[in-house]
Amino acid sequence: MTTRKTNEDSSSGNGPSWRVEGLPEPKSDTPQETPPRRFPGGRWIWALVLGLLAVNWIVSSILLGPETPVHVPYTFFVEQLDGGNVESVVSTGDSIQGVFKNEVSVPDDASTKATSFQTERPTFAEDDLFKKLVDQGVTVNAEPPNAPAPLWQQIVLGFGPTLLLLWIFYSIYRRSMGGGLGGIGGIGRSSARLYDTSGKRTTFADVAGIDDAKEELVEVVEFLRHPERFTKLGAAIPRGVLLTGQPGTGKTLLARAVAGEANVPFFSVSASEFIEMIVGVGASRVRDLFEQAKKASPAIVFIDEIDSIGRSRGAAMSLGGHDEREQTLNQILTEMDGFEPNEGVIVVAATNRPDVLDPALLRPGRFDRQVVVSPPDQVGRKAILEVHTRGVPLANEVDLGSVAASTPGMVGADLENLANEAALTAARRGHDAVQVEDFTDALEKIVLGTERRIVLTSEERERTAYHEAGHALLGMLQPGADPVRKVSIIPRGKALGVTFQSPESDRYAYSEEYLRGRIIGALGGRAAEDVVFGTTTTGAENDLVQVTTIARRMVGRWGMSPEIGPLSVLDEDSSPYPFRLENVSPATMELVDRETRRIVDECYTSAVDTLKHHRHRLDALASALLDKETLEAQQAYDIAGLPWPGSEQ
Repeated sequence: MTTRKTNEDSSSGNGPSWRVEGLPEPKSDTPQETPPRRFPGGRWIWALVLGLLAVNWIVSSILLGPETPVHVPYTFFVEQLDGGNVESVVSTGDSIQGVFKNEVSVPDDASTKATSFQTERPTFAEDDLFKKLVDQGVTVNAEPPNAPAPLWQQIVLGFGPTLLLLWIFYSIYRRSMGGGLGGIGGIGRSSARLYDTSGKRTTFADVAGIDDAKEELVEVVEFLRHPERFTKLGAAIPRGVLLTGQPGTGKTLLARAVAGEANVPFFSVSASEFIEMIVGVGASRVRDLFEQAKKASPAIVFIDEIDSIGRSRGAAMSLGGHDEREQTLNQILTEMDGFEPNEGVIVVAATNRPDVLDPALLRPGRFDRQVVVSPPDQVGRKAILEVHTRGVPLANEVDLGSVAASTPGMVGADLENLANEAALTAARRGHDAVQVEDFTDALEKIVLGTERRIVLTSEERERTAYHEAGHALLGMLQPGADPVRKVSIIPRGKALGVTFQSPESDRYAYSEEYLRGRIIGALGGRAAEDVVFGTTTTGAENDLVQVTTIARRMVGRWGMSPEIGPLSVLDEDSSPYPFRLENVSPATMELVDRETRRIVDECYTSAVDTLKHHRHRLDALASALLDKETLEAQQAYDIAGLPWPGSEQ
């Protein structure tokens, strides 16, 4: 039996200090009133308030106080009076205070200048001072010139700033009472967005090409719509569903479709929005998100790119022994499957790096179900293109099946971009509907790059023509190689020319013969330059990177070397340059390098020998490229004198 400590005090007589999970709360005859909230701090808060008010009053008194008069000799005062520089005076006995019209330098201290003055009239003076003052037009006041400011100014400036500051502090306190950091500028509140179902909704009809993943989520929607069908059989819906797959496969689209189909509140947030530099903000935002979802249950919470906070704990050193990301992850773990029941809230998360997630996040009870969203096959790509071309007028000759066949490896986002680029191309050309050539040019732009308007010398054009002809000819001659779709010496992207090859159907496993054919075809450009010109250039740089990567993986990961045998000594990282695994000796890695070099050398020798044997075909392709710059598939095969694979279909 699981028990939980509550916040009650057993000595208070209000009930036990432990509560048994699953049992009802003890009833009481008298309702318990929630104690009122008190302003924290006690007496020292009021002492601080009084201190601030006192300081504020003193500072304002100094600022509002009159200018301190400067003491001057009586003879100096008489001189200024005779010169007409006295504006007003007030006299109390023999003491005279007043204001000069113009600022004057004080005697005995020329650096001091003032307008307010004070002097003492000698008792033996017999001058008719009042008559002089009247004759000079001096104002004789009944009040001293340094009278204090009006009372309202003293009150506003004496207490106003402090009262305003206290009001701001109190407002922040009131807003943060219920949510920790939530009220302080909202930094602890979740920024999750509630899905708006009033506008155009995304449904499962908008999701195509990933039917297996869609079926997994249809079950979640059915549970939210008709929970009694499952609960009467004792079934429980998964607490969490993790969508994994490479970028662009449609994970977020699937989550939006679930929101549109389920017709329940749907809160979406990116995992990176939980993390801030301030410690505790991430956990506070997680609590706030799940509190909102519980109030609106049944509801769905969607966390995108969860790997940004869900990485394995302890994998990296944290500053000062504390990691804000780990604290946020711990709060998510607690909310998904902690002491508090979280019924009615389903968490859907998406990531392209499931291998880095914490094991506690993937265990049953949290993310019970992991749905792999794989790249679509040819049928799926056609269905995706049909979805993205619903509002696009297509010409009658456009066959989306053919377009799908020429786009192996593309995912939903790529196909959406392809349909949009084709529509943009058709609009630029003034077409009323998207033509076949619009799709073809859009695909070339995406796969091969945008055309560059640079002028090549005749020597560079000829070398580029033979380079691409070498790639194309070996692609045509090599058994099992992908068919050549197009050859061009028009500069695109970073390349001076391109040879586009794609398989007739999707491949899910690669034979050693096919991989060697890929290496031979990639070395065709360098081999052609070597055969024709006897020298090589830097144009084969990208080809050599591709060749090295394939050969190293053949040896170190796929067991295609008799010297290494069926061992995997390189990691499975998605980077193009795999590194050795732990506990692999340097001698083994030297053997990997030697075997890689052996495979590449054998393939290069085969490429050179093949091109020498078919030199007439190589010259014909290069000459045609120099003349037409671009050759379509059937043209290239006809010029080379080889059967076109498309004629067999």
